Amino acid sequence: MNVRTQPMQPERRLRVLLLTDEMEVGGTQRQIVHIARQLDRSRFEPVVLFFRNPSFFVTELEQAGVRVIQVEKHGRVDPGFVWRLVRILREERFDVMQCFAFSGELWGAVARRLLPRRERPALISSVRGVYEWYAGFHWRVKRWVTAQSERVVANSRMGADFAAERMGLPSSAIRVTYNGVQATAARPGRASALREELGVPSDGMLVLFVGRLVVHKDVPTLLDAVARLRERLPGLRVALAGDGPLRAELEARIGTLSLDGVVRLLGQRDDVADLIEAADALVLPSLREGLSNVILEGMMGGKPVVASRAGGNVELIEHDRSGLLFDVGQAVPLAEAIERLAHDASLRQRLGEGARQRAEAAFSIPSMAQAYEQHYREAARASGAPR
Repeated sequence: MNVRTQPMQPERRLRVLLLTDEMEVGGTQRQIVHIARQLDRSRFEPVVLFFRNPSFFVTELEQAGVRVIQVEKHGRVDPGFVWRLVRILREERFDVMQCFAFSGELWGAVARRLLPRRERPALISSVRGVYEWYAGFHWRVKRWVTAQSERVVANSRMGADFAAERMGLPSSAIRVTYNGVQATAARPGRASALREELGVPSDGMLVLFVGRLVVHKDVPTLLDAVARLRERLPGLRVALAGDGPLRAELEARIGTLSLDGVVRLLGQRDDVADLIEAADALVLPSLREGLSNVILEGMMGGKPVVASRAGGNVELIEHDRSGLLFDVGQAVPLAEAIERLAHDASLRQRLGEGARQRAEAAFSIPSMAQAYEQHYREAARASGAPR
């Protein structure tokens, strides 16, 4: 007897919305770009939605064929914005919606709840740091969002455990998927040109900070450490790549500490790979941190990283094997770590190579993207998607 088989129907792509409040240059936004660009387009259709502060990340996404939507938000509470967001969710019929940042999670969850139940996308919420700054209101909102989430994904074990404890959840309730990073080749000859532009002597040392100029990055502690080294390391130069609300305050502090010829504020940059190649070491003195893209990029670039023992930093750096750690807010041990690297080129090489090997083995972008693909499939299945 002949059996006629029906042709296999191609699997419908899952429509995934990555929603955040801002698309300024920052670590979370960079990871959104990586996720959206790396998802398997034969199985997933990523869309990025944000509220304010576009940057060149938007251009990167659009050039990669990822659709980007801006829903402008005016003021802390904007009813018109909420209904515009609801309308987009209703029209687009996403299968999965992953929200990032406090206001992204809040307004994404509010808009989702205003849809009929059958039209709601599966919600994935995020933990992108150790939220010591959260007040009671923030944790109440976070618990409310978490209660609606099919899955909560953190980018560090420390952040996951801290959030779980504050919300009264078992640590197993929050999954951990580490950030991914890729080695970006520096342009030939650009590193030496940058060292010359920044006034680094031939026998000098260039230390690089990359990040937003905000309180929790604790740039003042770095400046205090550099002030202690000014006489002992006359060839030391420090470049601060990034911008933010503390720029004017830091400029004043640089002048007060007589560091005008030592520390340079570079503003927002799109040549971070060249800066990393030009640097002898990277420094991240944060008061709190999730899983730092800057540390990962420095490690992938084979550079030693000096970082505070904050948040996910201790999950990235193995002290004296792939970098150096110091206690949060302590300028003296930070200065000692920089001076140690300045006097020992073989130590810089050993730590840099150890950092590169660790980053390549544990923190690749493809492995991160595959983990998120699994999160999206399982969340959609659990919520009844695709529709």
